[in-house]
Amino acid sequence: MSAMTDEVDLADPATFANRDMKAFWRAVRDGSPVYRHAAGPERRPFWVVSRYADVLTVYRDDRHFTSTRGNILVTLLAGGDSAAGKMLAVTDGERHKQLRQILLRAFSPRTLDRVADRVRDNTRRLMARAVMRGGCDFARDIASDIPITTISDLLGVPESDRDFLLSLTKSALSSDDAGAGDQEALLARNEILLYFGDLVEQRRRDPGDDVISVLAASTIDGQPLTEDDIVLNCYSLIIGGDETSRLTMIDAVRTLAGDAAQWQALKDGEVPLGVAIDEVLRWASPTMHFGRTTVTDVEVGGVPIPAGEIVTLWHSSANFDERVFAEPDVFDLHRTPNKHLTFGYGPHYCLGAHLARVEVGEMLSALRTFADDFEIAGPVERIHSNFLTGVSSLPLRLRPDSAELEPYLQASGVSG
Repeated sequence: MSAMTDEVDLADPATFANRDMKAFWRAVRDGSPVYRHAAGPERRPFWVVSRYADVLTVYRDDRHFTSTRGNILVTLLAGGDSAAGKMLAVTDGERHKQLRQILLRAFSPRTLDRVADRVRDNTRRLMARAVMRGGCDFARDIASDIPITTISDLLGVPESDRDFLLSLTKSALSSDDAGAGDQEALLARNEILLYFGDLVEQRRRDPGDDVISVLAASTIDGQPLTEDDIVLNCYSLIIGGDETSRLTMIDAVRTLAGDAAQWQALKDGEVPLGVAIDEVLRWASPTMHFGRTTVTDVEVGGVPIPAGEIVTLWHSSANFDERVFAEPDVFDLHRTPNKHLTFGYGPHYCLGAHLARVEVGEMLSALRTFADDFEIAGPVERIHSNFLTGVSSLPLRLRPDSAELEPYLQASGVSG
């Protein structure tokens, strides 16, 4: 097993673009479920946790593991995250609880219900237009629009700025271009921060009913949130709110295009939409890993890990663990129970999980309503990342379900 683990570099984006990882992860789960990944040139080693039960154990344990030194490989290997103690994802303890409570107020059920209505309207309009035209690049024309529109509505981002922000989010932690390097990603992340810095200043002068205004008016222990606090959490929300939903939707359509039986089950309403959503999320596992740092000596899966070590938790393995999921390499929209880890677990469970489910669900609903069938109509292009996995281009040929599409077009006035 050491030969296999030594030859697969999990820090290299090319590893995931050029290799089917399912066989690798199956072998790792069986032979070395917790192993120390070799160091690289000017790069320290890190631990890899691949089994579901062990990943869950680490997520639950905020006494032996911390997020404050970074929660993804790119920052952990760089020596830490400058947003620690300010951005929710890399903050622990009481400060994390207080920040999370503020953000939960901003994501209140009343707000999310209002947003869900807009998600449905936008998704149906985009899907109907694509089906009417007979095809589209699903990744670029539909999946790229839905999440960025949703999270921008919540944050109060003007419509004129959304394409610009989308281009930045696509470069911050992944790239459509195999030749893009770390410098391009860093520049994209800095551009996002600068953009939200300007928007925070505007909201302090002229508050609205958006998330930024809520953050700008909030306090912790009587002290207002700083501009850094607000900007960094906006960055986290725009990245998290775009990437997971977008990549999951693309993968769902790509997979359904090659599986007539599962598509028919979805189309005919044989499977509850909520059950289908969970299988789509498990199958796509768009966020391949998250990371922690050990704060004390600890054991994971019976393997001792010293204090101060980087530990990476691989959803792309745990969500296919045979010990939890029967026939995990089979895409089964009827799968239940389906306790996947796509949104993490424990104190850092994804704040936008409900919204992501709404977006994926509305996309599946619109697809089965307006399309009778569809197929891939050209080359499928993958993104390049060691954190995210998915597709950047998915050309489709779509055949309409005229009985559903035509009444909608007439009632809504949607045109090409």
